[in-house]
Amino acid sequence: MIKSLISPRTSSPKQIRIAVAALFFVSGFGFSSFASRIPSIQQNLHINEAQLGTALFAIPFGLICMLPLTGHLLSRYESRYGLMIGSFFYNVCLCLLGFVTNIWQLMIVLFFFGGSRNLMNIAVNAQSLGVQKLYSKSIITTFHGIWSITGFVGGALGGLMISHDISPAIHFEMVGIICVLMMIIFFKDTIKNDVRQPEEGAKRILFHFPKGALLKLGVLAFCCMTCEGIMFDWSGIYFQKVVHVSKHNITTGYVAFMCAAAIARFTGDWLVNKIGTRKVLQLCSSFAFVGFLISIAFPYLVSATIGFILIGIGISCIVPLIMAMAGRTSGKSAGVAIASVSTVSYFGFLFGPPLIGYVAQAANLQWSFGLGLIIAACMLALVSSKQLQVSGE
Repeated sequence: MIKSLISPRTSSPKQIRIAVAALFFVSGFGFSSFASRIPSIQQNLHINEAQLGTALFAIPFGLICMLPLTGHLLSRYESRYGLMIGSFFYNVCLCLLGFVTNIWQLMIVLFFFGGSRNLMNIAVNAQSLGVQKLYSKSIITTFHGIWSITGFVGGALGGLMISHDISPAIHFEMVGIICVLMMIIFFKDTIKNDVRQPEEGAKRILFHFPKGALLKLGVLAFCCMTCEGIMFDWSGIYFQKVVHVSKHNITTGYVAFMCAAAIARFTGDWLVNKIGTRKVLQLCSSFAFVGFLISIAFPYLVSATIGFILIGIGISCIVPLIMAMAGRTSGKSAGVAIASVSTVSYFGFLFGPPLIGYVAQAANLQWSFGLGLIIAACMLALVSSKQLQVSGE
């Protein structure tokens, strides 16, 4: 079976595009399934917001710790192999999350969950840049639209599981099996030979910290991923404890957020061609700011859902466009450039969600979302700055 998976057969651009799109679905489906059951895990372990925030800290910590190894692997080997290895361990960790019985077990599994997710996500993004080279028109945001669809699918499935009192263990096992099977089916059609060989005499660097233009892109991605991390980890808790919805509507905000992001990403390429990258980045940042403001000021089912929709539109195209810009700006392999930018941006996942938990415990969860409001304002200032050189414009 393994031999057939790594066959050198040539795939058509359409087959490759479908395969990479399917693997973006795999990447997002596992995480959205976990995010939809965070309230269930908190309830089962009897932990408060501060403890949950500390536990969730393990995900981005695992991401950060894995970054040097990811950059090194993708500078030496094809990104498809990083994708295969990362996907396998990612789904094993997802299944283990359903069996944790205390906060320490949760943190350990989340650490490896985050590390394997990092390898898989950077590899699949490198694959998307390889597919982009096969087409004359922009298709980058569409791949991320596929990823966002998983928020709807994972959130809807999570809501169904909660309403029928199905345990996270059974839920995660089912999702893990589906994702591994999809990886096996589509791996053969992924991009091959995407490693850029270093010049003769050049040293291979283990840790690729971004500099110059890549650093600026990393800071902007940091702001966006902070907002995104807040929504992934806390949207269900926010609707449960601030909006005070029934258990059937706990995932409403998360699903609305992810659906809005998906729709916006599917239209992102068209909008970039119409008004340009910088204006799209400014528009997205403005939507995120207004969305957080509405959600905080009016914590009711309809208004909070509208706010979450605006946040979803706001964060939709920023990271995809930054990744594409990084691939064009750098002379490195796509995977190495993405890993370099991610060195800064993933700190958004590292600090955002845990801080929400600490502020919520000290004050209240509603006003702790003000962190997202502040970050969105900073993001708008950054994309409007002349110091940010937007490639292609």
